[in-house]
Amino acid sequence: MAALALVTVAATSGFTHGHAGPSWKLTDTGATARFRGLAPVSDKVAWVAGSAGTILRTTDGARTWQSVGPPGTTDLQFRDIEGFDARHAVALTIGEGDQSRIYATSDGGRTWTESFRNDDPAAFYDCVTFLDRRHGLALSDPVGGKFRILATTDGGRSWHVQSPAGMPEALAGEFAFAASGTCLVSAAGRAWFATGGGERARVFTTANGGRTWQVTDSPLPSGPSAGIYSLAFRDARHGLAVGGDYALPDSAPNGAATTRDGGRTWRTSSVVPGEYRSGVTWLGGKTALTVGPTGSDISRDAGRTWTEFDGGSFDAVECVGGACWASGEQGRVAKLTWTH
Repeated sequence: MAALALVTVAATSGFTHGHAGPSWKLTDTGATARFRGLAPVSDKVAWVAGSAGTILRTTDGARTWQSVGPPGTTDLQFRDIEGFDARHAVALTIGEGDQSRIYATSDGGRTWTESFRNDDPAAFYDCVTFLDRRHGLALSDPVGGKFRILATTDGGRSWHVQSPAGMPEALAGEFAFAASGTCLVSAAGRAWFATGGGERARVFTTANGGRTWQVTDSPLPSGPSAGIYSLAFRDARHGLAVGGDYALPDSAPNGAATTRDGGRTWRTSSVVPGEYRSGVTWLGGKTALTVGPTGSDISRDAGRTWTEFDGGSFDAVECVGGACWASGEQGRVAKLTWTH
């Protein structure tokens, strides 16, 4: 359940920039929606999705944005979007019962197909991810004591509820956070999802397309509004987890962790952001970024230590091809620049 510009970097090992410092350059979206869904495709093409049924798309590096959301969705909250290119995208709305829906477009948002509408009042979908262009998964909070998984094999045009037989039992009060579209992520043919709400914040992983899952505890604190809010994996082994408590955004002890074995074990970062963070992403090599409503941080050592570089509010962050984008409240969408 959820409470919730650009420089192309040389593809050198570690993506080092010498003494260059990162900063966000805001773009003019012309919108006031809160964009928790973010899907950059390249340095030119990106999608954002948010409140009041709002979806925007740019194809010119954020110089201009087009409003391309599905008609009749102003009462829905988009929390995740996956973009494949300038024409193809899949977007998720959250909420109880039929508020949880999935829409797909193949023409740049001119038309959308509603490919899934939840009919179970106990389900609440949080995040969606694609392992490749055809195979995708969507995550619901526990139904009948287990997290529920939807799967698609046709690029999001149709979805099917997976058998719960391969899913471990959920803890009392455990759920996922639809804060940035990254409570469920994938890399190298694997997928992971993160939780909070219960007595422990945990990470689930699958290596067979969501049919069976394994779960492990993380060191991040958990509670009614606390846990892991975002995951990022650069390959099958190296991952990052960030979170905290959105009700206490200025303090997040032990709010970041790393794994080097595909999520089987997690270690608390030696220097954490210290504040609630809702999104995390790899830039390249050992460089990573994390964002939240109180600021943004960079790590140059694979998540072991974090340094704040911006105090603005963002919910989601993602890098692709050396280009990093962030999105959040009041229509905020920014691209990363480097200053010497």
